[in-house]
Amino acid sequence: MEQAVRWLTPEEQHAWRSFVRLHERLGGRLSRLLQAESKLSAADYAVLVNLTDAPDGRQRYQDLCRDLEWEKSRMSHHIARMAGRGLVVREECPEDARGAFVVITPKGREAVEAAAPLHVEAVRDLFLDHVTPAELRMLGEISGRVVQKLDEKPF
Repeated sequence: MEQAVRWLTPEEQHAWRSFVRLHERLGGRLSRLLQAESKLSAADYAVLVNLTDAPDGRQRYQDLCRDLEWEKSRMSHHIARMAGRGLVVREECPEDARGAFVVITPKGREAVEAAAPLHVEAVRDLFLDHVTPAELRMLGEISGRVVQKLDEKPF
């Protein structure tokens, strides 16, 4: 039996489209600023930040894919490019012949440490300076709730 489509109300459609537009424009602007100032792409920065948050600056490929919501092939190709630039290395997993780790290099750590202040300043300038503390708390609550639901139903 076919379910009826739950079309968006005008208010829902406005909110959703505004959110998507914000996400696209903010992501694009941050990406261009990061690339221009640090020579790191947004994808490079995301990988490096995840690795700096991980113990010993290393993370299994599959965990990095899950954290960034990337397909395995995208991760593999991107890590190969980053390794070619000396930002990360790939290490085999001794316990699991099919598994591998991505490990940040000193050059990768230097790159993300140089880019982080630029990124933070851009986040403040483009986003944080335009919301109130109450709006920021609400956004954090909404985002946390939606992410939790997404994590409960992995794709």
